[in-house]
Amino acid sequence: MIATMNDAEAIVANVKDADLQRIGNKMLNKERISFDDGVILFEKGSLAYLGALANYVREKKHGDKTYFNRNFHIEPTNVCVFSCKFCSYSRVYAHKEEGWELSIDQMMDIVKSYDGKPVTEVHIVGGVHPKMNLVFFTDLLKAIKAHRPELHIKGFTPVELDYMFRKAKVSVEEGMRITHEAGLDSLPGGGAEIFHPEIRKQICDDKVDAEGWLHIHKAAHELGMHSNATMLYGHIESFAHRIDHMDRLRTLQDETGGFNTFIPLKFRNKDNDMSHIAESTIVEDMKVYAVARLYLDNFPHIKAYWPMLGRKNAQLTLSFGVNDIDGTIDDTTKIYSMAGSEEQSPTMNTEQLVTLIKQVKRVPVERDTLYNEINVF
Repeated sequence: MIATMNDAEAIVANVKDADLQRIGNKMLNKERISFDDGVILFEKGSLAYLGALANYVREKKHGDKTYFNRNFHIEPTNVCVFSCKFCSYSRVYAHKEEGWELSIDQMMDIVKSYDGKPVTEVHIVGGVHPKMNLVFFTDLLKAIKAHRPELHIKGFTPVELDYMFRKAKVSVEEGMRITHEAGLDSLPGGGAEIFHPEIRKQICDDKVDAEGWLHIHKAAHELGMHSNATMLYGHIESFAHRIDHMDRLRTLQDETGGFNTFIPLKFRNKDNDMSHIAESTIVEDMKVYAVARLYLDNFPHIKAYWPMLGRKNAQLTLSFGVNDIDGTIDDTTKIYSMAGSEEQSPTMNTEQLVTLIKQVKRVPVERDTLYNEINVF
């Protein structure tokens, strides 16, 4: 671990490449790196160099603290009107008999199954079902809040919200106000994929574009809500496409300050229309986390989603800029397991998560959704 300025200075001073040395000195002087700098880090930065710098930044922000929360997931449906090439989860509406659709009562049964348990968040995401509209989901939000008012509801990607709002013929601002007043507390980061239209046209052309995604998050931030952001990497995108994606997020964060965390999501190639594309290596995965920590200087947190990476690789990310490994997820979220993630039954209790973090000499901290600390282990 890089614990002192002298250690970081030594690593930067000893790098042979002039560009990397220049960028490293920017980081040490707390200067923002440019778009071109970000691309250079991907092109030239060794795993050791990127990891050392990212870990230095991580420890300056958070020390050895590593966050997690106690949450559970509800996936209302995997039936979807969209046909993203990378998706192994959804079933198109024309073949909805292959999917599932949960009623409000069924989803409330899931919520009630956690009564008396110390969960702080319910995470609600799924496919875009034409019958599950704005009224349906506001009724769900109100029911959850009536049953358990203190439970933080993080739900619905901009892909889901955009469809709901358009179908209801309301503006983004009005739609966000309606859902927020019904009980929606914050937004997850899904649906971002890669923002650049060159890539989006090839992998998810029929759903909300980058401008629409960012507009919905901006509207949420303006209501005082917080949100997360993601990036789906490791398929057909270039390094420049990755930095373009991060740059758009960094620009909005400068404006609103509403993002909590950035979550790189590794493309998985099982049972989808992009199965011919090889998955990224673990070396590339760690580089993505490290560059994200260096480029997104205004994002407080970088998160690794452990069910997607697997437990050992999630531990490894904690040396590459990551300071959050998501939650206990003591149910069976299917979005990544169906795509071939490392964890086919992603269940880990608090004791296991604490042990996982302590094994790599970090300090486990239970948080709520907004990163208020609940318990330091």
